[in-house]
Amino acid sequence: MSGFFDTKIEFLKGVGPQRAALINKELNIFTFGELLQHYPFRYEDRTKFFKIRELHSDMESVQVIAKVRKVELVGMGNKKRLVAHVADETGEMEMTWFKGIAWVQKNIVAGAAYVFLGKPAQFGRKWSIAHPEMEPLTTANEKRNNFQPIYSTTEKLRARFLDSKGISKIMEQLLLVCFPHIQETISHQILEQYQLIGKKEAIRQIHFPTEPTLLQRARKRLKFEEFFYLQLRLLTLKMARTEKFRGQVLNNTELLTEFYTNHIPFELTNAQKRVIREAYVDLKSGKQMNRLIQGDVGSGKTMVAFICALIAISSGAQACLMAPTEILATQHYAGLKEFADMMGLKIALLTGSAKKSARSVIHEELLSGELKILIGTHALLEDVVQFQNLALAIVDEQHRFGVAQRAKLWAKNEAFIPHVLVMTATPIPRTLAMTLYGDLDVSVIDEMPAGRKPIQTVHRYDKDRLKVFGFINEEIKKGRQVYIVYPLIEESEKMDLKNVMDGYESISRAFPNYPISIVNGSMKADAKEYEMQRFVKGETKIMVATTVIEVGVNVPNASVMVIENAERFGLSQLHQLRGRVGRGAEQSYCILMSKYELSKDSRVRLETMVRTNDGFEIADVDLRLRGPGDLMGTQQSGITDLLIADLSKDAAILTLARDAAQQLLAVDPELTSPENAPVLRQVKQQKKSAVNWSRIS
Repeated sequence: MSGFFDTKIEFLKGVGPQRAALINKELNIFTFGELLQHYPFRYEDRTKFFKIRELHSDMESVQVIAKVRKVELVGMGNKKRLVAHVADETGEMEMTWFKGIAWVQKNIVAGAAYVFLGKPAQFGRKWSIAHPEMEPLTTANEKRNNFQPIYSTTEKLRARFLDSKGISKIMEQLLLVCFPHIQETISHQILEQYQLIGKKEAIRQIHFPTEPTLLQRARKRLKFEEFFYLQLRLLTLKMARTEKFRGQVLNNTELLTEFYTNHIPFELTNAQKRVIREAYVDLKSGKQMNRLIQGDVGSGKTMVAFICALIAISSGAQACLMAPTEILATQHYAGLKEFADMMGLKIALLTGSAKKSARSVIHEELLSGELKILIGTHALLEDVVQFQNLALAIVDEQHRFGVAQRAKLWAKNEAFIPHVLVMTATPIPRTLAMTLYGDLDVSVIDEMPAGRKPIQTVHRYDKDRLKVFGFINEEIKKGRQVYIVYPLIEESEKMDLKNVMDGYESISRAFPNYPISIVNGSMKADAKEYEMQRFVKGETKIMVATTVIEVGVNVPNASVMVIENAERFGLSQLHQLRGRVGRGAEQSYCILMSKYELSKDSRVRLETMVRTNDGFEIADVDLRLRGPGDLMGTQQSGITDLLIADLSKDAAILTLARDAAQQLLAVDPELTSPENAPVLRQVKQQKKSAVNWSRIS
């Protein structure tokens, strides 16, 4: 199939070299195959007509049959426009043209009836459509008994008559020449089992649907196919990894037993215990573990990671933990050093700001095997960092590291590929997890430690500021501490600084009797650390900060988080910030401050935060609002390959497609049966990646 579909679009009738060059540049479409997959983003139902009395402003596009009463030119110069006064039996309205006036004047006749198509707008009590499409009633009736595809285009293409209508004409021509070459890509058995229409019919109906049910079936078929091949790729990689890549057998639990018996500071939740069991099965299996641990802020992922590290060390190996920022790496180190010291295990911290003398000691102790746990940032990836026997690599906040960067870490043990444990504190909706991490085994910590009270979240406007200050004052009197966070304004660091400095001044005026810390991104690391430590020790009662504290400080005594201009933050960021409080036994509060005028999306975000503390529910809303690309960055996954499927809306189809891929591979992993010949052909045609990233997570 691929040879024919690789034909350049300039060879299609009606395109030619000049138009082709423009389409290449504007739509990034070069071949017949790419053009065929430029699907319409919506359809206009040309079978439906509205009376003028039925119009309302929420309508995207309407067809009205109306008789022209009179046509007049209004205004002068640039403001000149052509207005046709039209009417049906229910009312009157205006059709207005600002461009192409001469052509319309030639083609419109007073007293004749036309079909007008466009978006209605209301001015006072009168309805109007600007630049409607227009056809005499008889022709329109003959031609318009179908759904009209609407294609995305650009201003430059429109200027060359390649608006949606122009693309539609090219698409008709393309379909004529391509149709005989379209081959089935899914086995007959899967088509029957999931009640899918054939590929040829799906392509025809997606571009030129003959009725709504067939359009629906075409969409389902093409979405299923996209998800099916994405999941097939991920599951095949996963199978290859588990078959090919041996993992060190880590089955000694002596240190784990000692830790449980003598040192563990609190009872693990059932969810933590379940995840540890799942990881232990992998660690002792002799196959390389590649596991994602998802858990909300404060659910105890780090403790699970430490316990897995103990199993590795008991078995005579080393472990490392890589975090995306120095603050976070330092926090992990401070938290885990306490436990490592209890157990008599040597632990070290390696970041970009570590001194040369300290680095050389770390390098020596790693090679000798004396150093058991190394925690750090990207500094861990440097070639000079060599382990005696690295068996477990723990990565925190996975999506902040590029895949190739992480690959360097797994290359640090030549005998065995290290087991991989990826931790993310950003709960990922199931549909996104199945795609982004489809070749990882996923464990979810869906339970918070005992004694934690849910954080109470409220939304307040600027007019409520004095009441909010009064509440803060009451909390500080009870001995608590408060965060006040300001958004980063992307235009410039100076403006960020001004934003937080203005905030600091107004907070200082409002609370003259309390010592206040200030932390922002432009401060030097040691100054930042000094301010944070003052807050941690309780020397300051209020911390005014930018989002540098989104990941970082852990202060159980802090019970109030005030987020200024909360409408400027994304949902996952709001959720991360809220997770900075609620770490002690006291009731904690999150106060979202915003201006009164809010966009629809901002209002949904703030209402969601007030309604729920469940990170997975929040992530689902975030996916609906922002789409998958914005959530995760685009280079980590196959999500950018999706042309018609939508992870935020098509969860049910994704689940079906993954089930189908799993069933297929269980029965015919090599795709050798004649029944699966179409699937094998399609897999071979898909681009082959030069690197097998599957063993990297």
